[in-house]
Amino acid sequence: MNLQLHLLYRIAMVALLCLLVIASYSLYQSHRQAEQATKQMAEGLGRQLESQLMLIEAGIGRTNPFPDFELWKQNGSQPGICVAYAAAVSAASHSVCNGAKTVDADWPAGFETIYRRIFNPGRPALRSIMLRGRVYGSLTVTPSAELEIAEAWNKTRNLMTLSTVTVSAVCLLVYLSISRALKPAQTIVAGLEDMETGRLAYRLPPFELNEWQRIGSAINQLAASQQQLLEERQKLVVKSINVQEEERRYLARELHDEFGQCLAAINAVAASIKQTAAQQCPDLVDEADHISRITAHMLGSVRDLLGRLRPAEFDELGLAASLNSLVAGWNGRGGGKTRYRLSIDGNCAALPEAQAVTLFRITQECLTNISKHAAASGVGIGVTISPEAAVLTVKDDGIATELPFTDTGGIGLLGIRERAAALHGRLNLAIAEPHGLIVEVRLPMTEASI
Repeated sequence: MNLQLHLLYRIAMVALLCLLVIASYSLYQSHRQAEQATKQMAEGLGRQLESQLMLIEAGIGRTNPFPDFELWKQNGSQPGICVAYAAAVSAASHSVCNGAKTVDADWPAGFETIYRRIFNPGRPALRSIMLRGRVYGSLTVTPSAELEIAEAWNKTRNLMTLSTVTVSAVCLLVYLSISRALKPAQTIVAGLEDMETGRLAYRLPPFELNEWQRIGSAINQLAASQQQLLEERQKLVVKSINVQEEERRYLARELHDEFGQCLAAINAVAASIKQTAAQQCPDLVDEADHISRITAHMLGSVRDLLGRLRPAEFDELGLAASLNSLVAGWNGRGGGKTRYRLSIDGNCAALPEAQAVTLFRITQECLTNISKHAAASGVGIGVTISPEAAVLTVKDDGIATELPFTDTGGIGLLGIRERAAALHGRLNLAIAEPHGLIVEVRLPMTEASI
């Protein structure tokens, strides 16, 4: 869940709970005030009636009959109030209602139902009319339930309006504050995405909040350590590749100088034996021919091995000639089942030795993998040399239809990726249309990348 929405949701829930509590208390207070006002009115009117009794008993001029409510109606009455007087010694009773104030029932029906059920508005207030210990009657003051409900609804509506405005303002301020406080999260996520793509040199900027600053510092330290480990790993890979190339060069030289010369000598001896045997012992001619065939086969195997270890033309003629020889060899061995095509755009002689060797080895590995696993009828090898980068693209029309591409033995994609990464290069894989695999290796054209 979004943190901003989560906090706003919690604030709204707390505000709603507080609103319910405050509204309940406000309704309770409104009802108490209404009851208190009714009791005070009953008390005041009762005193007026008792004063009237005192005047009547004293014989002071009174022309109006008892009880007289005119003074109450003129001075202290409220709209919608009904009063009733019942005599104690007779069945006589007098009642009067002040003109009811017109009330528009603009409150919800549910509010009225709940209010009536909880508070029971309109309950009368009773007061005995007494003079010198004698009870003359009882006074009943009955308020208007509708007026009480209207007053309670007005207070509740005003409270809800004020609370809504207040909560909305608080939520807006909280949202803006949280948005500003969480803004560094976007920067951190973007930085992590950059680091995920291999840009470990990227560093997060400083932040105002201590919490974000601590997170940013920890991420920067992690990136620095990962960058250092990656650089050390790349150096080890470069050393490993250099050692491997030196070992290949040494083995190729030893095979050529020692093993090749020995096989050539054996072949010459076999030819001499054949010539001598033809004159003196014809039965040995077949054996001499057999030795010559075995020697020729071994010489061919040694030449193929030398080509895989270190092509003779690589040191003398460079990458372009080695790639042409490599492609020609695969076309010769393919028997027409797979056609290999090579295109070179740019000057391969401008490549540093490390880049040139890496491109050649990756091409060797790609062609070997294609012959083993792709079942392709056509393979295109493209080399593009620019001042910024050297790009090798190997595309086949084999059986690959989706990625991730399964590596099946050999140096494989892992070895290709490590060779490219050792020179700060990049390996990209894609599926060709309608099927087949596209391998693209991009190496920067800088000596510093070695």
